[in-house]
Amino acid sequence: MDFNAVLLPPGDFTIGKTFHFEAGHRLPALPSEHKCSRQHGHSYKVEVILAAPSLEGPGFVTDFGALAPFKKFLATELDHSNLHEILPFEPTSERLAQFLAGWLIQNLQPVIPGRLVAVLVRETGSSWARFDMEGR
Repeated sequence: MDFNAVLLPPGDFTIGKTFHFEAGHRLPALPSEHKCSRQHGHSYKVEVILAAPSLEGPGFVTDFGALAPFKKFLATELDHSNLHEILPFEPTSERLAQFLAGWLIQNLQPVIPGRLVAVLVRETGSSWARFDMEGR
């Protein structure tokens, strides 16, 4: 087969990388009988999704190693914390996804190729929240 004969279709490239941290929280605005109003914890998984119309370097949207500062932020600022005590908002997965997208835009977007598309936060294996960037 002549591999040079394969036509490469136009489109965007998308990548994702998953990060982990452990944290506790409660949602004090909920009624006291709601289970999430009480202190509990999660093994959070955070997926960062980036896209680009063309590739950099040897063929990357973004080198996964360039996301190391985000991993460090999660480890030093959120891991093994009570999120409701350190974050300036009710720490639902939805708001956490939006907050982490804001952190990525302020701290990494200016220095990495690719654009942030979305941040997905998983509290459990069966529940997640995703924040999609508008107009990016």
